[in-house]
Amino acid sequence: MENEEKMMTGEESLRIITEMINKTKVNISQGSFHLLFWGWLLTGCSLSEWLITKFSSYPHPYYVWFLVIPGSFVSVIYGAVNGRKAKVHTYADMLYMWTWIGFLFTAIALFIVQSDKMENITPYILLLAGLPTFLSGFIVKFKPLITGGICFWVIAILVHFAGPSLALLGTPLAVLTGYLIPGYMLKNKINHDKI
Repeated sequence: MENEEKMMTGEESLRIITEMINKTKVNISQGSFHLLFWGWLLTGCSLSEWLITKFSSYPHPYYVWFLVIPGSFVSVIYGAVNGRKAKVHTYADMLYMWTWIGFLFTAIALFIVQSDKMENITPYILLLAGLPTFLSGFIVKFKPLITGGICFWVIAILVHFAGPSLALLGTPLAVLTGYLIPGYMLKNKINHDKI
């Protein structure tokens, strides 16, 4: 019996290495869409609630947050449609997606558990949002997103000590530093890489 060894060509070796690298990359274009979409939606909701609270006597200013429900559908549909278009789904893509799905389920559970204490929920949501933002920065290897996650945590602590009256302004500040600035930087990076 003859023991044959097959030597790999340089081209085959390069192809295998490229495939292994591509399996760890993540599709960051979807990430920038979601950061910007949620950044603007959450900023709009929190500033609207603050304005309604400050300048009107409407008893339920928090109703503006119901806009998050259709926003969730838009986000899921966008992700599903673009996920189907993707030629390759990497491990990093799946980790990124499940990190944010885990955040969504945890946030829903938190709203249910804290439903009788909604005026104090802002610091908890900001703390919670910091984790997937921070982890996403590591997954996509993007330092501004890591910093954004840290900003969520710092602002959550500040909002806790500032009290409910300033909590509504802490949310847009956290979203600006955690989602919008990194989201636009990521979008610019994507556009620059395409050139």
